[in-house]
Amino acid sequence: MLLTEIFKMALASLGVNKLRSTLTMCGITIGVFSVIGVMTAVTALRSSIETGLTIFGSNIFQFAKYPIGGGPGDGSGRRKYDMRRDITLAQAMRYKHLMEGKAEVICLKVIDIGGAVYNGRKTPPGLTFFGTNENFLAANQYTIGQGRNFTPEDVDLARPVIIIGANIQKKLFPSEVPLGKVIKMKDRTYMVIGVFEEKGQSFGGNGDDIGAIPITRFIGDFGAEKRTINVATQALDQRIYNDTLDKAVTAMRIARGLKPEEANDFEIYSNESLISAFGKVADVIAAGSFVISGIALLAAGVGIMNIMLVSVTERTKEIGIRKSIGARKVSILYQFLIEAVAISLAGGVMGIMLGVAGGNGLALMLNASVVFPWNWAAIGLLVCSGIGVTFGFYPAWKAASLDPIEALRFE
Repeated sequence: MLLTEIFKMALASLGVNKLRSTLTMCGITIGVFSVIGVMTAVTALRSSIETGLTIFGSNIFQFAKYPIGGGPGDGSGRRKYDMRRDITLAQAMRYKHLMEGKAEVICLKVIDIGGAVYNGRKTPPGLTFFGTNENFLAANQYTIGQGRNFTPEDVDLARPVIIIGANIQKKLFPSEVPLGKVIKMKDRTYMVIGVFEEKGQSFGGNGDDIGAIPITRFIGDFGAEKRTINVATQALDQRIYNDTLDKAVTAMRIARGLKPEEANDFEIYSNESLISAFGKVADVIAAGSFVISGIALLAAGVGIMNIMLVSVTERTKEIGIRKSIGARKVSILYQFLIEAVAISLAGGVMGIMLGVAGGNGLALMLNASVVFPWNWAAIGLLVCSGIGVTFGFYPAWKAASLDPIEALRFE
């Protein structure tokens, strides 16, 4: 028989039992969906990570008390960082003095949470409210949409001025210009001198729900107790970035009064560290999806073998008739193998489609770009083909090995 005829016969046999074939296919679909869905979402997030998590400017790193994300959620892990001393403004200024001529200490920042009020209008209470200096824009890749940035005099004189995010402008000033208006943050009044250009959401956070005042004013209004400062530093040149970072760590240790044998009691942030941290999380998620999908695909493969064995039993007389009129053993083998592979591939294609849709849906919720993981889709199809061949070979061999006389006697 021609291979095309064998292929047609195999598909026709599957069409006789549509429900059984569909249910068997669903097992493969679930397994492929789990891995393709996760890998699509991870790939989409990875593709946007270089821009979405590139929150610092060029050649910039930061020192902070807490690691990325604030540290482990469990009590013991978090307590380790809570026990660290805060980075004070005096320590930050000491560090800045030590780094003179070696790098540009461009930004100091201390963070709090609050809500804004103006003329009876209120924002939600979860705004990011912080004190900083005139270099916040360069250090965090923000731009001014309206008004002006802080000046060194604003910081030196601790002026009660504020730059607000785009969302605060929309909520407090829906139909008027905010510049020159006085708003209240945490029961203190500040005059609006600028509005940040819209930043948008990124990975669950909103870059437009922010309000910034001079760091000296922040410390004066709310005190320095239980407040830690983030210090951003910019290397003078990319070629000396690593050398600058080493010198900066030494300078921060001196400013913190650490002894040579004591470990660092501060964290270092950079674009690379943020990307690396996300990469580790993504790798754990991917590994977990592989385990889950592997179990599902193994179960689906057993299901394919079981259904094919049932099919061989049901079609024993048909096999006997075909052999008695000249069908070769290899033709029977190919037919049943094609049936098993067809079920597996159909499930794989459906799983890929659902996985891509689900993964990209999650990516869109997190404001990441839509992608199609061609490499994972190809791997998925190869794996499904392998499952069809591996778990379909024994039933196909059993069918091909039937004795035609015994098969014709089968009832």
